[in-house]
Amino acid sequence: MNPAAFDVIDGVPHYKLFIDGKWTDSSRNMLADDVNPATGEVFARTQQAGVEEVDAAIASAHAAQAKWGAAMVGEREAILLKTADVIVRRTPEIRDLLIEECGSVFSKALWEIDYVVDALRVAAGDARHVMGETMPMTMPGQISISVRKPLGVIAGIAPFNSPFLLSMKKIAYALAVGNAFILKPSEETPLSGAIIADLFDEAGLPAGLLNVVPGVPAEVGERLIADPRVKMITFTGSTRTGRHLAVQAATHLKRFTLEMGGKSPLIVLADADLDYAVDAAAFGVYLHQGQVCMASSKVIVEAPLFDAFAEKFKAKTAGVKVGDPRDPETVIGPLIRARQCDFIDSQLKDATEKGAAIVYGGTHEGQFYQPTVLTGVTPEMRIYHEESFGPVVSLIRAEDSEDALRIANDTEYGLSAALITNDMQKALDLSMRLESGMVHVNDTTISDEPHVPFGGVKNSGFGREGGRYSLEELTEVKWVTLQMGKRQFPF
Repeated sequence: MNPAAFDVIDGVPHYKLFIDGKWTDSSRNMLADDVNPATGEVFARTQQAGVEEVDAAIASAHAAQAKWGAAMVGEREAILLKTADVIVRRTPEIRDLLIEECGSVFSKALWEIDYVVDALRVAAGDARHVMGETMPMTMPGQISISVRKPLGVIAGIAPFNSPFLLSMKKIAYALAVGNAFILKPSEETPLSGAIIADLFDEAGLPAGLLNVVPGVPAEVGERLIADPRVKMITFTGSTRTGRHLAVQAATHLKRFTLEMGGKSPLIVLADADLDYAVDAAAFGVYLHQGQVCMASSKVIVEAPLFDAFAEKFKAKTAGVKVGDPRDPETVIGPLIRARQCDFIDSQLKDATEKGAAIVYGGTHEGQFYQPTVLTGVTPEMRIYHEESFGPVVSLIRAEDSEDALRIANDTEYGLSAALITNDMQKALDLSMRLESGMVHVNDTTISDEPHVPFGGVKNSGFGREGGRYSLEELTEVKWVTLQMGKRQFPF
């Protein structure tokens, strides 16, 4: 990290804001602790932006965007590709930050970095695909075209669970099409935002095009939404927060995309390969301690296979290693905060009091929650409906494929779904009827690529991110006509 990004006070680095290409002190005189969730130790502190700093970031982005939006596409492409190269070179540094700041296990941190490198390169290529079209007209001699123009300044609010990936995914496409970007990182993972600024700065991104302003979510977010120079808000996080942002954005007639919560079902039909289905389910629920919006938190198994699946899944869970996230063999590291353990405890208490059984796990040491398997979960229980955002799965018996579909759709969410079967007719039929923005056949619910239409339905989101879908969200369509010769007017 650039030494200008922080001051060391009493042995602890104190990180600054990144505004207009400079590492900037906040006038607010307010700091937030950055705590390692595995150890509970404060390893850094971050200055918090106030109104003055948010306004400076908006002004900087607004001033810089016009030139960037008019720049040759090759210039934008080159910056994105160079940033990807910088990340490859600095992978160990970024990996260690993700492990220390958000409790990513070793393999998940590397996967997140690899995804970002891919996303930057895909976005660089897509910068050349911001296209309009020609349209036939009824008037003689008239040419009609549409063009896509950058919106201007985009503000992004990022979550803690994959802070590097989910921030970069937004930033890369915003910059690719000619926008400027202001990042409000999660209060749990502010240094992920700082290192993103440092990476783009090293790659030579012109000043003002990326600003990073950590701070109190309500204050920073509301200031960004209220300013007319900010043309769009892109958010990943909880449904409750997303609802609030949507109302605020609508009040100001501001565009928004929302990627919110999920209670993603994995359906296992009776003809499925049992061992494969168990492996897919385990990956789907235990990746990053279950702190994934796409996590397979409800595994719905057709009755003839249920008992065998439950037995094998319990055995698989018993072999999942919990511990130090720096150990490459660890699967489950710490949850991001202690109160999340309390929340899961309350869900399990409610479920068992209403008849569910914990067949494995159900305990935690510090912020390390044991992988937990429940059976007998019914709609009367909170955990049937609520996200746990932890390594907890409900195994639910379905009488047949139609019952499985009913259970899968019995939720306010609709982000991702999956089904495992060798019957391709059933697979296609169920895929079309699952109320989900994404469906994966013979795979788990966790899947993403930089170029696909990532997003959900119902309370899981609004809009899509990735590839040409991001291009459409982050640009404005303009209609232009050209009259060849003189048009004949009726009067």
